Amino acid sequence: MSTKILIIGACGQIGTELTHQLRNLYGNENVIATDIRKLNNEVVNDGIFEVLNALDFNQIEHIIEKYHVEEVYLMAALLSATAEKNPAFAWDLNMNSLFHVLNLAKAKKIKKVFWPSSIAVFGPTTPRENTPQFTIMEPTTVYGISKQSGERWCEYYHNIFGVDVRSVRYPGLISWSTPPGGGTTDYAVDIYHKALSDGKFECFLSEETRLPMMYMDDAIRATIEIMQAPAEKIKIRSSYNLSGVSFTPKEIAAEIQKHIPDFTISYKPDFRQKIADSWPGSIDDSSARQDWNWKHQFNMNSMTVEMLENLKKSI
Repeated sequence: MSTKILIIGACGQIGTELTHQLRNLYGNENVIATDIRKLNNEVVNDGIFEVLNALDFNQIEHIIEKYHVEEVYLMAALLSATAEKNPAFAWDLNMNSLFHVLNLAKAKKIKKVFWPSSIAVFGPTTPRENTPQFTIMEPTTVYGISKQSGERWCEYYHNIFGVDVRSVRYPGLISWSTPPGGGTTDYAVDIYHKALSDGKFECFLSEETRLPMMYMDDAIRATIEIMQAPAEKIKIRSSYNLSGVSFTPKEIAAEIQKHIPDFTISYKPDFRQKIADSWPGSIDDSSARQDWNWKHQFNMNSMTVEMLENLKKSI
């Protein structure tokens, strides 16, 4: 496969693993990783890398032309908790980077776009359990507002200009290879780190806060599968619900205690509790399963085994 792929935001939590997997599939020479700065990491050192500001239209266009890019994965974003601290910049980054890529696709400079949405598009008026694909959306965070707006623009550019843009609404993502990135669900990453390093963890959410989560391997596979699916299979051009496993801090702590019996958890909810309370507890992703045969593989048990085994090697 010689498709030329550009990843914007390749050094982020999702971008890091997505870049690795796309290079495995398409070859290092066909995957151009970019980010706002050049870090000394695998993404930068193991293949083509360019410094790129996602807000600079001309820079994006130049790299697309330089490498004859056909597909763009736009992963640059300011996440939920971080965005609340800097709303104006979050809106600027999350929205204008998307416009740049959509307009390049409209101009036929690229053939296909992946843009990630999030469960943050939902709000306190959304049905909390088994949240439907089509439902009330009244997001209460800057991040959620930008993602909800982005979904509408993706759908618009597809309907009006024929842009082949594809999207999934990520739940909370759990990965051992990259540190937490400023999201409300990131406690579920940090808890594994602290379990191994400290034997205890103070959670910024209450013990019964149930949120939809997904192991990163499943999220990366979903991202690539929706992009590889035939266009006629993609019936929803806003964004697909995506689901893995839902759990509370108390439940994940109990799962960790099966492997680390002395592990303890305490609770000190902060401003992120209000964000979490506005989000669903579980997600109905039957549209993704029906349209492009999505199916998650990791449950809470298999995810915990993988997380602890891999983190032990790096601590």
